[in-house]
Amino acid sequence: MSDHETFMSRCLELAHKGLGRTHPNPMVGAVVVANGKIIGEGFHPASGQPHAEVFAIRSVSEPHLLTKSTLYVNLEPCNHHGKTPPCTELILRSGIPKVVIAQQDPNPLVAGRGIKRLQREGVEVITGVLESEARYLNRRFNTFHEQKRPYIILKWAESKDGFIDIKRTAGDGQSPVRITGGLSHLLVHRWRSEEPAILVGAHTLQLDNPRLNTRDWGGPNPLRIVLTRSSQLLAPGRENNQKLHFFDGTQPTLIFSPQHFLSQTNPEYISLNFSQPVWPQIFNELYQRNILSLLVEGGRYTLQSLIDTHTWDEVRVLKGGTDISAGISAPALSIKFKEETPIGQNIFLFSDHNRIP
Repeated sequence: MSDHETFMSRCLELAHKGLGRTHPNPMVGAVVVANGKIIGEGFHPASGQPHAEVFAIRSVSEPHLLTKSTLYVNLEPCNHHGKTPPCTELILRSGIPKVVIAQQDPNPLVAGRGIKRLQREGVEVITGVLESEARYLNRRFNTFHEQKRPYIILKWAESKDGFIDIKRTAGDGQSPVRITGGLSHLLVHRWRSEEPAILVGAHTLQLDNPRLNTRDWGGPNPLRIVLTRSSQLLAPGRENNQKLHFFDGTQPTLIFSPQHFLSQTNPEYISLNFSQPVWPQIFNELYQRNILSLLVEGGRYTLQSLIDTHTWDEVRVLKGGTDISAGISAPALSIKFKEETPIGQNIFLFSDHNRIP
C-alpha cells in the first residue's frame, strides 16, 4: 500500500466506529499527518456532534505543525452550515496545505463544493484514494442520496432443509421454531442497533409478537415499522392489539396501512394506496424522514415481495443446523452467496450488490 492508502485505511477504521449512531449523517474518520506520522485523528460519533475533521484537528498537541500537515478524510469535507459549522472553514483557519479525500459527498448540499472551496483557497486536494472501500463503508448514505431511498437489508433465519418456521396461525398457541443459537441471536440484536429502522409484515407481527429492539445488545433501538393490507387489523383501540409489543410505546413505531388514523402519535399511521406499488410509497416516506437504511426481518411474503421486485441491497441469512422437514419455505433467491461464516452452530450467509472485489 502507498502512504496515502495506509493513512486512508486508518480513516476508514475510525469512521466505522460510528456505525449505527451517525445517521442520517455518514460515517467519517480523519487523520492529520506530519512528517510521515499521524499527529491527530478523530471520527464523527453521532449526528449533531462535531465532524471527524474537527476532532482530528483538535487532537493535535502541537498546532504549529498543522501548516506542514496533510489531512486525510474518507468523505469530502462539508462547506455548508447544518447542525455544525462547515469543516472547510476550520481546515482553512488551521492552515493545513493539503487534503486527501477518498470520495466526493453525494449529498446535494455538498456535492463537490467542499473540494472546490479548498482548491479556490490554495489547498492541494487529492481525491479517489481507496474510493471503492470508502463508498462501501458509506453504502447506506450513498444509496440514500443517489437513489433517493433507504438502503435495504433483508434478513431471515432458515433451517438446514430450507424452512423458516412450521405452519402456524395466530392464536393457535404454537411458538415459532428456534432455528439459531445464542450467538446468532446476539448478532441479530447488534444488526438492529446498526440500522435506523426495522420492518415486518402484519402476519409476522400477529404470529410472533416481536419487540424488534436491541435488548440483548445495548445499542440504540430502531424505528419499528409494520406493513398491513387490512385497514382494521392494527387499527387504534382494537382490543387484541394491546397484547402486541408494537403498541407498548417503548420506541417510535410506524404502521403502513390502507387507512390513516389521526388518533395516535405512537404508533403513527401512514396510509398507502394499495392499487399502486407499495414499496415506492414506503421508501419515499422513509426518505422524507431521513431514514438511511431499513432492516427487513420478515415474514416470507414481505421478504419475497422485495426479492421479486429486485428491491434489496443486502441479504443476510442465518442457516441453522437442524431440519424442520415441513413448514414455511424460506424466501426463494437465485443468487450465489459471497460469504459463508460460522456463527456457533450456525452459518451466516451474506451477499450484496455493493461489495467491492
